[in-house]
Amino acid sequence: MARVLIERRIDWYGIFFAALLTLVIVFPLIVVGTWAFTNVWRFPSVIPQEFGIKYWQMTLARADVWSSITLSLSLSTVVTLLSALICLPAAYAFARLDFPGRNILFFSFLAGHAFPKFGLLVAIAGIFLQLNLIGTFWGVVLIQLVGTLLFMIWIPVAAFQAVDRRMEEAARDVGASPMRVFWSITLPQAGPTIAAAILLSFVGTFYETEGAWLIGAPQIRTLPVLMISFINNQPVIQFGAVLSVLLWVPSFIALLFARRVISSGSFARGFGA
Repeated sequence: MARVLIERRIDWYGIFFAALLTLVIVFPLIVVGTWAFTNVWRFPSVIPQEFGIKYWQMTLARADVWSSITLSLSLSTVVTLLSALICLPAAYAFARLDFPGRNILFFSFLAGHAFPKFGLLVAIAGIFLQLNLIGTFWGVVLIQLVGTLLFMIWIPVAAFQAVDRRMEEAARDVGASPMRVFWSITLPQAGPTIAAAILLSFVGTFYETEGAWLIGAPQIRTLPVLMISFINNQPVIQFGAVLSVLLWVPSFIALLFARRVISSGSFARGFGA
């Protein structure tokens, strides 16, 4: 009887759909990863005829690959630092201050994500064309700053709101200055969540393709833009597969460091601020 009850509790439909979803997500990754380490794979063979790293050596020997990697890292670093400099003080103000139009201004940061992105980029490109920013490093920096607002405003707001106000008040009661309270109480508590937001912003900027292509082409070629060029123009699929695997590395690092924030519900609390 107990065995029958246990069997009835098993959600076979849920298991089936979870396995199907996993297959849909993981299978393309497996195929791309296999292509990256394949020297020969001809139809109709199900598995490659020859594995190897020949195309890794050929891809990494190209000067344009290394220049695109360096450019992508430089862009991501500059955009993330500027975003932190601009957005973190704003996030603190949204979390701690009450001023007219706060809620409207706060939710306006989602406006860039509420409409088709490419249409917004085309409109901005028209403005950048008049300002001679098309095909420039700083033009791409400005367009990619728009994509960091979701991470660098909403998540830090949740982090600052989650700080224990009683500890801050206790520190003030014993004579600590506002700056001392911020560095000793507020920032250590909000720091891990803010660090995750910074990391997500860096990774999101590293992967950003539409703005980098529309504003930066042809002079600015980031790694994702180069990968698309390889896939469209190269007859050998392994070149694009190798670059795809290289692009996976930042996302894996981001997941390792950001999973605590996502699982703890800080991100969700930020949307309810």
